[in-house]
Amino acid sequence: MSRRASPLPLAVSVGEPSGVGVDVTLAAFERRQVLDLPTFFLIADPEMVASRAERLGLDVQVRTIGRPSECGADARFFDVLPLVNHHSEAPGRPDPANAAGTIEAIDRATRLVLEGSAGAIVTNPIDKKALYDAGFRHPGHTEYLADLCTNLTGQACQPVMLLTGPDLSCVPVTIHIPLADVPAALTSELILSTARIVARDLRARFGLERPRLAVSGLNPHAGERGAIGHEDENIIRPAVEILRTEGFDVVGPLPGDTMFHPEARARYDVALCMYHDQALIPAKTLAFDETVNVTLGLPIIRTSPDHGTAADLAGTGTARPNSFIAALRLAGRMAGATEAEQDAAA
Repeated sequence: MSRRASPLPLAVSVGEPSGVGVDVTLAAFERRQVLDLPTFFLIADPEMVASRAERLGLDVQVRTIGRPSECGADARFFDVLPLVNHHSEAPGRPDPANAAGTIEAIDRATRLVLEGSAGAIVTNPIDKKALYDAGFRHPGHTEYLADLCTNLTGQACQPVMLLTGPDLSCVPVTIHIPLADVPAALTSELILSTARIVARDLRARFGLERPRLAVSGLNPHAGERGAIGHEDENIIRPAVEILRTEGFDVVGPLPGDTMFHPEARARYDVALCMYHDQALIPAKTLAFDETVNVTLGLPIIRTSPDHGTAADLAGTGTARPNSFIAALRLAGRMAGATEAEQDAAA
């Protein structure tokens, strides 16, 4: 499968304006030619972006564009598609008044990809507390994008969070819920649907013909055959056995404490973990600056840096853009592969 970069520009949503999203996006723009990054534009408040660039001491000229097709026409300019809802330039100080613009940027980026004007979305981190204070009712970015795509296309989406880096790719089966709620939320059906989406998208968007999946247990030592909890034997193992009968290359349930050393990682392509931190702790420990958050199960391509808003670093010039740059590159490769498949099918 071709791994050319997407010919369509990538849409970058601004995220939380008081965080480092604007900082790392500007840093990536400054390095775009040296690093040969995909063409991208930012959906944001142009005045806020220009003010942040000045604060950071960057010689960046912000240009307002009216549509994605204008992006990249003059490589000297940083292209920004303006918001209707304005953002204040206040690094380190989240404000619920900014929530409307943050959500608008996500909505517009999603619509642009669905209509074929942009190749993929790269989302900057959001501040959930600021959004909750403004009335946001979704657990996080991932779930909001799934509901948005469902509403816009009329087809239900199950979002699957993939954290992928140079040495490890992980998927949490349950995502943004309290740890105490995980056992009740975990079902064989959820594990099955998650694994099927992972395998399908690894084939379609990553070029893995037969993905190898490793499924973790929930309890210590994967339950010790029922001696330490019943979920591993009653919920996880039956799902793994069904997946095997369907032809998947899958093993599990495996103890979570022995899945992530180098020899174990060499035996699988993706680890399916039972809860958020079981997946994200090893992924971020191994490659915090290079790991990318990808949402599978959507009709669009969405990537994101794997860090949070880091409001304490915003406007200081110390935020590292590595994860954002990795997210840009991966989004471009995934969009290029999808477009190559579409060309071949035409």
